[in-house]
Amino acid sequence: MKLIKLLIIVVLVSSCNTKNHETVANKKDYDKYLVANEIKTTSKYFDLWNSKIRPDSMQLTSFGIVGGEYNRYFQQTGDIEFLMKAEKSLKRAVDIANIGKPGFYRALARNYISQHRFKEALHLTDSAAAIGGDKTENQSLYFDLHMELGNYDLAESYLDSLKNMSDFGYMIRVAKWNDYKGDLDTTINFMEKARAKAELSKNKDLMLWSYTNLGDYYGHAGRIKDSYDHYLKALEIDNNNAYAKKGIAWIVFSNDKNSKEAIRILDSVTKTYNAPDYFLLKAEIADYAGDDLIRTKNLDEYFTRVKDKAYGDMYNAYNLGLYIGETKQYDSALALAQREVDNRPTPESYSWLGYSHLKNGDKEQAMEIMDTYVYGKTFEPALLYQAAEVYKANGKDARVKEIKGELIGAIYELGPGMEKQVHDL
Repeated sequence: MKLIKLLIIVVLVSSCNTKNHETVANKKDYDKYLVANEIKTTSKYFDLWNSKIRPDSMQLTSFGIVGGEYNRYFQQTGDIEFLMKAEKSLKRAVDIANIGKPGFYRALARNYISQHRFKEALHLTDSAAAIGGDKTENQSLYFDLHMELGNYDLAESYLDSLKNMSDFGYMIRVAKWNDYKGDLDTTINFMEKARAKAELSKNKDLMLWSYTNLGDYYGHAGRIKDSYDHYLKALEIDNNNAYAKKGIAWIVFSNDKNSKEAIRILDSVTKTYNAPDYFLLKAEIADYAGDDLIRTKNLDEYFTRVKDKAYGDMYNAYNLGLYIGETKQYDSALALAQREVDNRPTPESYSWLGYSHLKNGDKEQAMEIMDTYVYGKTFEPALLYQAAEVYKANGKDARVKEIKGELIGAIYELGPGMEKQVHDL
């Protein structure tokens, strides 16, 4: 079983050239952040507005504020229950709003994006745009949605309409667009501009967003120390930030080759943060380390959590990896991959579809999908690896050699468990 080979896809973004690095992480830097502090999921402010809501309530302001607070609790805890409660509050706000309705449509659309309900989110965005309201907010949301849906030409047109070099929202979207195009230098340049804007404004939420995203992008560029420093910057602002701790754990695992310490970091996170993928990442690291007890324990925890129907399509990509790499349920993988393509026809979804066809013995269909929807349309190492396997099965040695060259430079992103598989292509 090679869990890392199949499951690390969601951690990855874009390929890059990396070199061997010295050990970067130091316990003294981050140990103070690994104390499991209880996450507060209420406040006097929240209680005040929540108390105004009754079954027949028409308190529009209350529903909007309470929905926003529930979303914040979801971000802090990873508990799907809060995302569902936020949806309920925002749907009620949409139902009763006469003034400010576009804003509630957009808030509910972003809630649906978090749930991977992209087509429903697009319908809500259309409703907001039909009424009017803040044109920039509508166009920004359209860009975000069409990137999620794989409608890249449309996304680019909305990005062009937003152009404002002094706007934080525009800069982070230009960064995202260039990341999709594979231009990592430009991506980082715009994210650094966004970071400067956030720091100048002293807006902690924007600073946190900038630091964690730059932590990712620096990692993709092989700038591991810069990546590490920015995750630490994020933790200085938010001691409980699970994403930053996850980023440090990945550095400890993939760069420093210290699986035990990486799992220790993640164990501290999962005491208070409930997102299933953190347990799956621990299982992947334990698999590489040969610790079957920890691997099995965390796999079981993942399976138990994702059984909750509230997760809907949020963990389809992870489950695809498990169907192919763990349970060998290739028929189930094919059906789920087709569902993902229907939900969000991106290169990632099509790559899983092609890979599932390969595992079901249809290598010609797999190659047709890779040729049409994946090859030349993505720079994500995990997707390129899947494509390489398909091309290898079809005897396309020249293309495999080309992709292999890219993947050798992306071992940090792929993880140490992938090094042998890449060299064996």
